[in-house]
Amino acid sequence: MVIVLVCWQIAANIGLVDASFSSDPLRIATAEAKLFGSGEIFPALGATAYELLWGLVITFAAGIPIGLVLGRSRILHDMTEPIINVLYSVPYVMFLPVIIFWFGINNTSRVLIIIWAGILPLVINITAGVRNLDRDYLRVATVFCTPRLKFFYTVALPATLPYILAGIRLAVGRALVGAIVAELFLASQGLGYFVQTKTSNFDMDSAMAGIVLLAAFALLLNWVVRLIERRFTHWAGAR
Repeated sequence: MVIVLVCWQIAANIGLVDASFSSDPLRIATAEAKLFGSGEIFPALGATAYELLWGLVITFAAGIPIGLVLGRSRILHDMTEPIINVLYSVPYVMFLPVIIFWFGINNTSRVLIIIWAGILPLVINITAGVRNLDRDYLRVATVFCTPRLKFFYTVALPATLPYILAGIRLAVGRALVGAIVAELFLASQGLGYFVQTKTSNFDMDSAMAGIVLLAAFALLLNWVVRLIERRFTHWAGAR
């Protein structure tokens, strides 16, 4: 990474790259300092974080139980698998006009896109985890006549935790992309809108600073999920 930044800075200094259109690391760092110093970036950060938080909370609250149920019920799995595959395969951007028509250009539409982007990989991962449960777990649960509801939170949930956390990693990444896409089309605030506005005004330093913040935000979220993964699924690798 350091080598790339140094090469980028040298290329800009010698004129190999036009800094007016691509900026350079020093100008981006200066723009970051100005944005934080003036407080201009805080409303955009706050708007994106607020939408992403609500979207992820709803995604996790709905996606985990849905994945557990679909993985356990063959009938429901067979009924919903084609629909899930279609929704996962078709880019959600194609449905933006429909979402705008139904919900308007507001926070509801943006949160809905975040949920759409994040919940499908989560459900697919958890469903696969439940369907691949160790048969010994199923036999023990059957022998002890474990009630269906109790089976989900005492057997299925702990056993599929690696799949759940892997799905959460995918969901977080896709949800962040969904948040930016939603802000590009449906917002007057947020980091996506901020970068779009600065690019339209040819303020490439601020635009690149916004992109760097997005990358840092994504890395932070990924790091947090990986910490949780190592903390709660260390036993999975040992098996």
